[in-house]
Amino acid sequence: MPTDLFAEIEQETPRDFSHLLVIVPTFEHAHLLLRALSAEIGGHFIPPKIQTMFAWLGMQAPLDAAVSANSERLMSLYAQLRQHAWLKALFGAKRNTDLLPLSQTLLSLADELTQVWLPHVVGDDDFQFEPNKIEARWHQALAQLPLPAQKMISDEAQLVWTLWQSQLDQHDKTVQDFQQMMRLAQQADRELFWIAPTSPDPIEQAFLQAYEQHQTVHVFTIDWRVQALPEAMQQTWSLLHDDKLTAQSNAVVDAHTNAATPFDWQRLRLCEVGSLEEEAVQAAQCIIEWLQAGKQKIAVIAQDRVISRRLRALLERAQVYVADETGWKLSTTRAAACINAWFELVATRADTIALLDFLKSPFLSYPATVLPQTDVDTNSLDANSIDKSDVVMEIELSLRRNNVVGGWDAVLSVLERQEHARVWIAQIARLAHSYVSSASAARRSIQDWTQLTLQMLTELDMLSSLQADLAGAQLVQMLQALGSDCHSMETHFNFSEWRALINLQMESTPFKQAQTDQRVLMLPLNGARLRSFDAVYLIGGDAKHLPSKPQETLFFTNAVRRECGLITREERQQQQLRDFAELILSNQEIVVSWQSQVNGELNALSPWLEQVKLYLARQSLAPLGDGKCSLSTAQLSAEPILQPKPSAAEIMPTSLSASGLSSLMACPYQFFAGRMLKLSALDELSDMPEKRDYGDWLHAILKNYHDQIVRDGLSLQDDRVSLLQTISATWFARVLKHSPAALGYSMRWQKVIPAYVEWANQREADGWQFAFGEVWGEARLAWEDGAIMLRGRIDRIDQRHLENGEIEQAVLDYKTKNKTSLRARLKNFEDHQLAFYGLLQAKIEHKDLQVSPSADFDLNTPSDSAIHYLEPVDTANYVALEIEREKTGDVEAENYSTWKRELEVAIRKNMQAIQQGAGMPAQGVESVCQYCDVRGLCRKGAW
Repeated sequence: MPTDLFAEIEQETPRDFSHLLVIVPTFEHAHLLLRALSAEIGGHFIPPKIQTMFAWLGMQAPLDAAVSANSERLMSLYAQLRQHAWLKALFGAKRNTDLLPLSQTLLSLADELTQVWLPHVVGDDDFQFEPNKIEARWHQALAQLPLPAQKMISDEAQLVWTLWQSQLDQHDKTVQDFQQMMRLAQQADRELFWIAPTSPDPIEQAFLQAYEQHQTVHVFTIDWRVQALPEAMQQTWSLLHDDKLTAQSNAVVDAHTNAATPFDWQRLRLCEVGSLEEEAVQAAQCIIEWLQAGKQKIAVIAQDRVISRRLRALLERAQVYVADETGWKLSTTRAAACINAWFELVATRADTIALLDFLKSPFLSYPATVLPQTDVDTNSLDANSIDKSDVVMEIELSLRRNNVVGGWDAVLSVLERQEHARVWIAQIARLAHSYVSSASAARRSIQDWTQLTLQMLTELDMLSSLQADLAGAQLVQMLQALGSDCHSMETHFNFSEWRALINLQMESTPFKQAQTDQRVLMLPLNGARLRSFDAVYLIGGDAKHLPSKPQETLFFTNAVRRECGLITREERQQQQLRDFAELILSNQEIVVSWQSQVNGELNALSPWLEQVKLYLARQSLAPLGDGKCSLSTAQLSAEPILQPKPSAAEIMPTSLSASGLSSLMACPYQFFAGRMLKLSALDELSDMPEKRDYGDWLHAILKNYHDQIVRDGLSLQDDRVSLLQTISATWFARVLKHSPAALGYSMRWQKVIPAYVEWANQREADGWQFAFGEVWGEARLAWEDGAIMLRGRIDRIDQRHLENGEIEQAVLDYKTKNKTSLRARLKNFEDHQLAFYGLLQAKIEHKDLQVSPSADFDLNTPSDSAIHYLEPVDTANYVALEIEREKTGDVEAENYSTWKRELEVAIRKNMQAIQQGAGMPAQGVESVCQYCDVRGLCRKGAW
């Protein structure tokens, strides 16, 4: 260890090490080294200069050439690649934006080549790279391959080499860092101690060799020679050591980690679990027990990120806050979701789901600047008194009720009567249009897009909200840095390319959280290098996660990578094994957990741990200990779930509709939850029109048709089929503009029209005359201590004159079914609609009630200008709007008067019972419960 060598130096310069320079991998290792020196030397001393290479380079004066930012390099390369159609064909890219991840991969490979080959392609004196050396090195590497392998080198590999040569210039950060390092080596004035967990890479090796020409250099790395490893670990993992690599290095063998040092595998314990939740619970319990035992430095190795997130949530519930060094992606934060919601909103031009998602963002507020400048009462529109959640709910209900699936015009049309909501949405629509739909949208640079995005956030009053959030502030900083880095780029990009870039940046940018509790650290396996802890818990010890699988790229086979000096897949896996071995050697208590089964299938343990178990079995040694914790149990008293029978006389409704009555008859609890507590589910949005929409369209069409016959005084001999076809075509033309999928319903109705006109004419010939359509009716039913108002919309009322001079009235209810199904409906008393409508007195208005296909038609809102009420009807019929044997017709309700009287008695009895506090049990049959919105409340099946 370096402390041993420092002890020798201390004899020359007592307690003064300021003339020494120590380079460590991270600042964390600098703190560890200082603590180790303090423990070794004791008392006061002057420490050496300890820093990282990154910090040392950051202290140097910049070179003349400006460094190209990664984002600028990425977009410059992408702009070049999108010009070549053959590249899209080569990599199967369907859109230009598919080349953006490809560009990032190509740059990563180019950087990897630079890291390995840069020392070989620069001048010996000025350290400037020489392009001719690049080509020579490439052909030299190819010459070492067998002839068949040379011919098999893919176009992708050639592309990477060509790209690397074009990208390597004075603006490359690695080039400048290397030049700075070599200048530092020429100016060396201190003895250097180089501490790293792995052997120096080519650039670092070139720096150390240059430094060693002026000052003494001590390189300390982990020694993986056979003689440096415990015998038990040698025999378990034969691929762990590498004599060839360590023989060429100056690594110092730690006297405490060699074959003579006793090593016991019992420091490692296994925790086998059966589910994801159990693994997280076991990890949380074990960590809490360690904390209770006094351990203050616990490491969690997050091989399985999903379980690690669940573990973190469980620990935070126990008020143990994890310091996460693995780094979450910025794309997983709420701030990133807000930006993505905006992108989706403008891309879909106000898709309803995207609009609601954006409106519900916590960073979007309802600002006072959107209040309309109208003559309406300003007190009712005071921004301080308007709750954003109420406005959003109002917008959502309107959009769902009218089944608006998207489009700014459609959304604004629905919100015509909601002025404060409409003005707000209009402002967002204006910004969305200028963002992506304007003429200049395809001619913007990265800086233009950045400024426009920040301006949009400012105008929507989101910028301050984002900056007040930790992740939001990092997102804003990312946008500002992106504009600054690409300020010199004049290449234009469209919205899709800008969106793809931001998504790629958010996916690549780590989210840095404030870490106040340092007792539990979550880190990757390689983050534990040269560090020790009181205890370590590794999550994800199965074969899928240990070792972790490297991301495969399309470029460079292992053979080519090996000849070019790049790290191969086998070397990466060997390094992971060494990291795992170092973790075990550096810590005295390690628990590894894994799920033995996933989705009912066997989930194998890591092959490295299986090798440990095999070694112990061969040596007749005790198996690895069980790391499972015993969970505390709690005695719960059983409380049986009873059938709910709520009593709520104080919220009894004042009115009752036909659908409400049907709900009460089907299940009293359903009526209680849906009609009394108002817990009805939100309407579902659907791109496809539903049958209820079809029914509403036919109601409007038939009202127009019969109103025009009455108004124009058309006789039975007139061409009524053509009239109905014209009205229907006009109506469906309007519908098809918003919902082309309604074409099937239009064709379906066209087949019914002749049969319907034939039936309607015959009914008129029998003496029945169309009187009113789509009228609202009401009736008050009273009892001793209460009353309720029945209300409903009647599809149609017909009248005929009897021989005694009286007028007979009939209520007709349209159904998009055939006569046979309607006859069965009446026979089985599936509902009480006809009888309910018979109790109502139709409310007739002064003004003409006809509806124009060009006007909005609302069948759900009663009018307020009635002049008189019709007497309750005498007969009732269902009217079939589906053909059967090329005909349609009506089905009359039998014993209608008796049915009405019995229903009236039943309504009074039930409403009076509710008023008097009777229970409303959940007693619906399965056919009712199957589609019930409140089944999750009554919990049928649990009692």
